[in-house]
Amino acid sequence: MADTRYDTPEPFKVDIPERALIDLDERLRRWRPPTVLEDGGSWAAGTDPAFLADLVDYWRHGYDWQRCQETINQWPNYLVDIGPQRIHFIREPGTEVEDAPRPLPLVVTHGWPGSIVEFLHLIDVLAHPEEHGGDPLDAFDVIVPSLPGYGFSGPPIRADGTVGPIGPRAIAGLWHRLVTEKLNYGRPYGVQGGDWGAVVSSWLAFDHPLKDEAGVLGVHLNMMGLRPGIDLKTATLSADEQAWLAKMGSALDDKTAYQRIHATRPQTLGVALTDSPVGLASWIVEKFQAWSDCGGDPLKRFSMDTLLDNIMVYWLTGTAGTSTWLYRGVTEQKPRALPEGAKVETPTGFAAFPADIAPAPPREWIERAFNLRRHTIMPSGGHFAALEEPDMLVEDIRAFFRPLRYGAAND
Repeated sequence: MADTRYDTPEPFKVDIPERALIDLDERLRRWRPPTVLEDGGSWAAGTDPAFLADLVDYWRHGYDWQRCQETINQWPNYLVDIGPQRIHFIREPGTEVEDAPRPLPLVVTHGWPGSIVEFLHLIDVLAHPEEHGGDPLDAFDVIVPSLPGYGFSGPPIRADGTVGPIGPRAIAGLWHRLVTEKLNYGRPYGVQGGDWGAVVSSWLAFDHPLKDEAGVLGVHLNMMGLRPGIDLKTATLSADEQAWLAKMGSALDDKTAYQRIHATRPQTLGVALTDSPVGLASWIVEKFQAWSDCGGDPLKRFSMDTLLDNIMVYWLTGTAGTSTWLYRGVTEQKPRALPEGAKVETPTGFAAFPADIAPAPPREWIERAFNLRRHTIMPSGGHFAALEEPDMLVEDIRAFFRPLRYGAAND
């Protein structure tokens, strides 16, 4: 971590030096395509070689990092130190309406292999809805942090002060301190997330619920954040729960092999991902293809620019390796699931997108772990909801938090 301490948020601008872009161009120019496995399916054994070749060609000859950098920098970016942990975040204050409650602070958290890039186009919509055909009473103070080890945040720091993996529950504690101590919000706030963002947000809601006019007012998820604290061998499960659990094994076995590598050999994998931009792109773009509602073609959901913007945040910050540590961190976290008999009592909204990495759980399973107030079955979209179906996601977030702002209950 840098010697300079930022005990209060310090304004930050992304400014990648030209030499880093020259180095990237040289590496892309010299990349070595692998031998192609003739397996009868272009994505069946991993990233389609033809797609990857097209991506690299566009990366070299058509992609403009300065555009992405300017897009990030149009928002107020900050660095702050929470204990030994350096955190990067974007904060855009929402529109204030006279004689109405102030905008609700909302912490939106990404996961892997995502980044703040997922939310850049949503910040203004959430903070200033009146400029996008919405109601200013739905405005949020939008806070978008980079997870420790990701993007412009520092590498994760363990409780003993050493550099190393930490789990999502520890990150939830950092986020609460960011909101209450570093940003000095003495009022309720909301949290939202998918992927690791869902897990972090769920622990936030469990460990820091609304109390004495501060804490988490509501949590909105687009992925199941925590496992219920039940014994599957003795619990009485509904028919839908049994069917869902039976599907989960086969649905996840093919798609989650990467998790075992991240959790067991992150240092070895980190060398490859940090040294080869094309290797990094291949590792990431495969997930955007497999976990999205794209019908097999990522370009039906994401532009080349969007895919590369996200990859570039990992590459230019050298965080491709440290980002995987979170998978190691969660294995070291005790407990990983909710304690037996406990649930997140904070009001919860859940948006189920049909093409996510695994089938969304039935409502009754979610209710075992959360105080579920809103449950929306989306007609389309997948794991990267903010990029795939931004309008649906935003409207569901607004609809969920709208009654909570005024002390009403969600039906």
